[in-house]
Amino acid sequence: MTATCLLDVLPAGRCGTILNIEAPEELVARMHAMGLLPGRRIQVIRRSPFRGPIQVRAGQTDLIIRRSEAATILLRPCPEADCA
Repeated sequence: MTATCLLDVLPAGRCGTILNIEAPEELVARMHAMGLLPGRRIQVIRRSPFRGPIQVRAGQTDLIIRRSEAATILLRPCPEADCA
């Protein structure tokens, strides 16, 4: 069985595949509209200090999301070698 984690704890430079977004319906709809869908591979580009927002890349799009929202996104981390 493959380990899972939440996006808010994935280190900068690592990537993962979205498994599920466990949030209220309105937030899930907003995340989907931004391209954050189950099965989508995303990479953490930068993590702001002091529990600030997280910059992620989904395809060719960079997004800034709140740490609290990132904590609702369940991922399957990719092997480190695949995150280039």
